[in-house]
Amino acid sequence: MGTLVLLDLLGGVALLLWGLHMVQSGILRAFGPDLRRVLGKALGNRFTAFAGGLGLTALLQSSTATGLMTASFSAEGAIALVPALAIMLGANVGTTLIVKLLSFNISAVAPVLFVIGLVSFRSGGRSRLKDLGRVSIGLGLMLLALHILLNTLAPAENAPTMRALFNALTDDPVLCVLIAAALTWAAHSSVATVLLFMSLAYSHFVTAEAALALVLGANLGSAINPVLEGVRRGDPASYRLPVGNLINRAAGIALLLPFLPALASWCAAFEPNAAQMTALFHVAFNVAMAVLFIGLLNPLAALLVRLFPARPAAADDSAPRYLDEAALDTPSLALSDAAREALRMGDTVEDMLRKVMQAMMTNDAAVAAQVSRMDDKVDRLDEAVKLYITKLTRGNLDDREAARAMEIVSFTINLEHIGDIVDKNLTELAVKKIKRGLAFSPEGAAELVAFHGRVLDAFKTAFAVFMSGDLGAARRLIAGKAELKRAELSAADRHMSRLREGRPETLETTSLHLDVLRDLRRIHSHICAVAYAALAAAGEAAPQKAGEIVPAGLSVQSPPVRS
Repeated sequence: MGTLVLLDLLGGVALLLWGLHMVQSGILRAFGPDLRRVLGKALGNRFTAFAGGLGLTALLQSSTATGLMTASFSAEGAIALVPALAIMLGANVGTTLIVKLLSFNISAVAPVLFVIGLVSFRSGGRSRLKDLGRVSIGLGLMLLALHILLNTLAPAENAPTMRALFNALTDDPVLCVLIAAALTWAAHSSVATVLLFMSLAYSHFVTAEAALALVLGANLGSAINPVLEGVRRGDPASYRLPVGNLINRAAGIALLLPFLPALASWCAAFEPNAAQMTALFHVAFNVAMAVLFIGLLNPLAALLVRLFPARPAAADDSAPRYLDEAALDTPSLALSDAAREALRMGDTVEDMLRKVMQAMMTNDAAVAAQVSRMDDKVDRLDEAVKLYITKLTRGNLDDREAARAMEIVSFTINLEHIGDIVDKNLTELAVKKIKRGLAFSPEGAAELVAFHGRVLDAFKTAFAVFMSGDLGAARRLIAGKAELKRAELSAADRHMSRLREGRPETLETTSLHLDVLRDLRRIHSHICAVAYAALAAAGEAAPQKAGEIVPAGLSVQSPPVRS
């Protein structure tokens, strides 16, 4: 009897965890990048940060996911420690709301959620509707799991073996806290374990005092995982936020444990329904901790900064900044981090392109040497982003996430090619010009600067397309490709006209002038690759040349960079 009950209990917990996972993954896939932007806007003060953390976690039902986003902001210096701690206070309250909701007897809603979820999932294609269908199915599974747990525990209430086992485990409140903390750490979800403890209390397997102690342990266990995630980041400063959250939980537990017997008697008298009492205490504990600590965040933050000083900044600026290994378990966040690193790589390539023209026009050998060093940074960031995306794709990605991962890789590959063209072609041309003491004619220099400016403008448009998928900008980028080709031919014709006039500076720089035009146009071709990706995602075909249509997603291959 005891073995069957235990197996049914484990099965119900597993179903509960899977339903919770479906809710979290569905919300993150549907709104992941938007949620991060919303969180970023809620950082004006500790109270708006608290509200943002509460609302976001109530939607995600994962204080861990909220903590990952907040830790990412904090590690990047985009958010101060005080509002970050306020977000976690809100997250702790937000994660209790679904527990309170599910404490009511609404299991009859589960079939409706299954039907709605199945229809949405099957008919949603790759849209947000499909992800919301996943959320609906997950909520239905959670309700079904609770129904299974209650039905499993009800007939086992009188089983002597099971009752003796639970009495032995829950006789000591401190032991209850430790057991619940260990279970919550292993499950990575305080929602699941508190719902389990709620079912145990409802079926009278544990006393009211033990139920409250188990809830306290679940709150402690949910604060342990973020601390362990800080170990993966390696920077001592990354411990500040999770340790601050752990201090909040531990202090609350230490304050309440001595008064737990009296508190249990009062709670049982206030709410006779054991399941409702357990859920209500879970909410009340986190609200009380938020009220107590929100005014103490400044001294807590100062203490955490002293305990965990920031690691000195590395002299090597080529190390990746945004590729958070802890975010790999949340694909939407990891893709956002990879895109930010790709944009940082793009900024470096754009700076290389600016500086190489500066070196070309001013005959500055020091600037040319600086461009070559910057290419090493581009190569390193390219490898880091590709390795990060490779790790991410080892997990389960949906079609939209997989397509975005490939877009990011394609974008970084094209940036790396541009960096090579700048370093191995344009920089060598600049060095050759400097060594020979050559100078462009005033007209020729003005043409190259104008042509170079058009390529830089295309860079800005490409960044916008990469981040937002703006189809209008993508079409303008492709149209600009044909215009740039015509501009190149026109500039070459004017150069040949000056050459026929016998102007000495034009004769000396003929090869340099035409090579610079050609390499800038090749760079523009790589820039336009992001537009083809955006049009392909929208199912459009992009015009490549006059009279020619290239299927969406295809781009013209540039000739190899000469060494």
